[in-house]
Amino acid sequence: MASTSNTEHAFLQFALDAGVLRFGEFTLKSGRVSPYFFNAGLFNSGATLSTLASFYAAALHEAEPTSFMLFGPAYKGIPLAAATAVALANEYQRDIPFAFNRKEVKDHGEGGQLVGATINGNVVIIDDVITAGTSVRESVDIIRAAGGTPAAVIIALDREEAITQDGRGAIDFVTDEFGLRVHALARFSSLMDFLAGKPELASEFQSLQDYRGHYGSTKTVR
Repeated sequence: MASTSNTEHAFLQFALDAGVLRFGEFTLKSGRVSPYFFNAGLFNSGATLSTLASFYAAALHEAEPTSFMLFGPAYKGIPLAAATAVALANEYQRDIPFAFNRKEVKDHGEGGQLVGATINGNVVIIDDVITAGTSVRESVDIIRAAGGTPAAVIIALDREEAITQDGRGAIDFVTDEFGLRVHALARFSSLMDFLAGKPELASEFQSLQDYRGHYGSTKTVR
């Protein structure tokens, strides 16, 4: 739908302007050499984090109309959860609780692994990307152990890249494995459309097209 495409393109332009979306040669954790890289850690100022949170809030407000709370897995998910909860309150008058985990269990003060609101009801996991699904599995286990119900995941970018032998992408794997709804602010296919409209990035478009030919997922769940 056009409005979705326009929103995705606006987000990609924002990421490009912020230096978060970059082109070149980047070796991923998987060992693949990617012609692009999305480093959400570079949303590292008040202004960029505020704008990023507005994109997340808009997507969640539309995709998750019923009650939920946010869970931000340490470490990148922590500022995303906090900032997005603020954006939902300010822009949509939805007062959404949020929580996050510590990497190490605290043995003094209030103790424990969790910080923030008590986890219960439907929980949306908020993160930057999904790679192999390991972080999602850890979050699902934490949420269930705390008495909550993992309901959905929202990420900034879906690479639409095969991670399983049968050609499924990370989002498809998470949907199949955990039964979660998955929302993305932008997708690789939208990135291709975005680049196609920018003649000055023609070489980058060709590099990404070649990369998709090698590693693109064969199944997409929407």
